[in-house]
Amino acid sequence: MNCILLPAENIVHETAQINTLLQVRHVTQILDAKVGESLKIGQIGGQLGTAIIESITQDCIQLRDVQLTIAPPPKLDLTVILALPRPKVLRRLIMDMTALGVRHIILINSYRTQKSYWQSPMLERLDEFVLEGLQQSVDTIAPSIDLKKRFKPFVEDELANLVTNGAIVAHPYSTQSFAQYIKKQPLDKLYLDHPDSKKPPVSGLPSLVCIGAEGGWIDYEIALLATQGCEPVHIGPRILRTEAAVNALLGQWLL
Repeated sequence: MNCILLPAENIVHETAQINTLLQVRHVTQILDAKVGESLKIGQIGGQLGTAIIESITQDCIQLRDVQLTIAPPPKLDLTVILALPRPKVLRRLIMDMTALGVRHIILINSYRTQKSYWQSPMLERLDEFVLEGLQQSVDTIAPSIDLKKRFKPFVEDELANLVTNGAIVAHPYSTQSFAQYIKKQPLDKLYLDHPDSKKPPVSGLPSLVCIGAEGGWIDYEIALLATQGCEPVHIGPRILRTEAAVNALLGQWLL
């Protein structure tokens, strides 16, 4: 944890309390913080800042001089559609996408998604994984997460409304690379018409990315996504695990 995030009800004026056992243990055992020392904290959905430790017990830490004056980092203008992965991988992926600043995550069914994944208790812990990602990246604003169990109806009826600035689908056998996709995107028209404008040209990055689970998408899914404007792209000759592909692709938005 690079900051401790607290719900609004735990913060009153310039005082606050940490009463989650995992957070208490992190402060006392990992940070080895003592009374009188400063902590980085934030309010979930609100601002970031600092507080001074007033007292420490086994199950609660009282804080004083709470100052929440720092805005959280901006979210990426990005929706990620992810075929529901194996439960063991789901935690890491949700944490990583949250830490990277993804605004909207959609977990979707695919041909290679096993039905048992949808009954996994890990799906009931998404908020927990999001909190881990926020505390890692020192952010307070959680991504929105939707579950879509029916691939075809979602793609045909909802996907087009989510595409605001281009869309890609990761596919290792595509003839087009991600770099080629970026290069062919036109610069922002306002910037071209008004070169003295302070608005920079757009990066060419799409606003929506579709990533398959282990084994990727099948040809039918690639074709159906393409009908809604999702261009298949690859990121090189290597076949990557889902978590590696997610981080390799989404890291481009941080650059």
